[in-house]
Amino acid sequence: MTTVDAMADGGLSIGQVAQRTGLSVHTLRLYEREGLLASEVRRDGSGRRVYSAWDVEWLANCVKFRASGMPLTRISRLAQLVREGSGNEAERLKLLREHQRYITDQLTQLHDCLDLINVKVASYEKHLAAGASGDPWQQQPQPAPTEHTHQLG
Repeated sequence: MTTVDAMADGGLSIGQVAQRTGLSVHTLRLYEREGLLASEVRRDGSGRRVYSAWDVEWLANCVKFRASGMPLTRISRLAQLVREGSGNEAERLKLLREHQRYITDQLTQLHDCLDLINVKVASYEKHLAAGASGDPWQQQPQPAPTEHTHQLG
């Protein structure tokens, strides 16, 4: 850990970072323990954590990574690669492309779900506008029953 004067350096306390990122103090400590930060957390003369603007930017990215479904282990790996410095950009890109594919698949599934919801909303709007009776859900075309033959032997 590097010791710095938080005020002279313009660093931020853990509480300030929590407020800026929306992460709890507990989560920030967890992220540090789990290796999710891309730089070493500095400490002031009293041993309190001091974060830089770059740390806050990195944590904002972590929030988005998590919101997009990236596991903590992947974020930790990405942070490790960043801490190691240049020379591993291809591995970083591979990790990000894998997550990009995951998000693209999720978006496709969500669009399919949205299509269904749009059909149902239109059905209910039409039903209510027409003053129709009955349950519009039950009035939707149902798949034809399949015939099962079962012979006792």
